[in-house]
Amino acid sequence: MKLSEIKIILENQDQVIFQKPDGTFVPQHFHVTEVGVITKNFIDCGGTVRQEKSANFQLWEAGDFDHRLAPQKLIGIIALSEKVLGMEDLDIEVEYQSDTIGKYDLEFNGEHFVLKAKNTACLASDSCGAPAGKQKLVLSELSTDKSACCTPGGGCC
Repeated sequence: MKLSEIKIILENQDQVIFQKPDGTFVPQHFHVTEVGVITKNFIDCGGTVRQEKSANFQLWEAGDFDHRLAPQKLIGIIALSEKVLGMEDLDIEVEYQSDTIGKYDLEFNGEHFVLKAKNTACLASDSCGAPAGKQKLVLSELSTDKSACCTPGGGCC
């Protein structure tokens, strides 16, 4: 989800709700402690120099159980970040505390925002020697030749 998309969605919401990948919800008393731009400069395993930029939202829970972040307040925080940081219309990455700080993509399901798990990947799989994905087999096509099977006491295992 891009920054421009969340602003449009927030305009039509009564509350800001985030659902975690496991289906549970971030407690309603969360704070957005940071909105910023993350720039990552790196070299992949194939030697290609890359740069990624994302808008970063950090969610945090505190003992402030009466706190509720209103959609208009979050729109204001985003607007200030755009003005002060010169933030572009970037994809949003959300940081949220789990066992460690987790990073999530963000979607909207029509009712609330959904934190989507991110995965690592090899960006240079064509040049670094990483094996191709796991081979897919159709179990019904595997041999059923009984002579190819190990039998108890057969000495093949």
